Amino acid sequence: MIVLAAAACVFVSVWVLSLPSPATFRLTAVLGPGSPGAAGPTLGVRIAQLRRAAGSLTGRRKRLAARRSAVIELCDAIATELAAGRPAATALTCAAETLHDLPGLNAVVDAARNGDDVPAALIRASDVRGNEALRLLAGCWRIGVDRGGMLAAVIDGLADSLRDEQSHRDEIALQLAGPRATARLLAVLPALGLAMAAALGAKPWEFLFGSLPGALCLCLGAALDALGLWWTSHLATSAEHLQ
Repeated sequence: MIVLAAAACVFVSVWVLSLPSPATFRLTAVLGPGSPGAAGPTLGVRIAQLRRAAGSLTGRRKRLAARRSAVIELCDAIATELAAGRPAATALTCAAETLHDLPGLNAVVDAARNGDDVPAALIRASDVRGNEALRLLAGCWRIGVDRGGMLAAVIDGLADSLRDEQSHRDEIALQLAGPRATARLLAVLPALGLAMAAALGAKPWEFLFGSLPGALCLCLGAALDALGLWWTSHLATSAEHLQ
């Protein structure tokens, strides 16, 4: 039942957003219904805009997750190559051949091939969001290469630690999915109220867009709605970053 109500709210909110503004109605009345520029944005255009905005946020989260997974794969591959008896620089070069989603990795490979400072290159690459664990790999590299430690065992332990951290992060994201969905649902409820008012003939659009008090109410309501979404997102992000 809750899922059906949520779906209905989303549909109504999209329908409300697809309605032309009062200025468009007045322009249509003056120029005629068939005149160029009289028609407002269609429902398909509105839906496409919403999809692009949601896709941008989802794509950013997916890119971060892909980079973190790529760092784990890099550590696993380096540990495997080292266990096979390859030198550290060669192991890094071979491990990086199959990874293409890790920004800054090419500079690290070049440093390994040219005999430059590999830990420094790893630290520079760790500045990219999602690559933070490369800084830990740089520390392991210094311990294993510069100080004569067992690099394969150290990097293998780092990979296990990063894998556990990723599992913990996924579990937290799963727990936060419900509150985030609830916040989004509450954010579209004002649109549902406007749609109901319009269906009852209360003419909310004329009040919101045609008068100063209405414009103030619209701006204040939109600001509070956006603030609520931001605050919920901030709390969820803070919970994800807790160690």
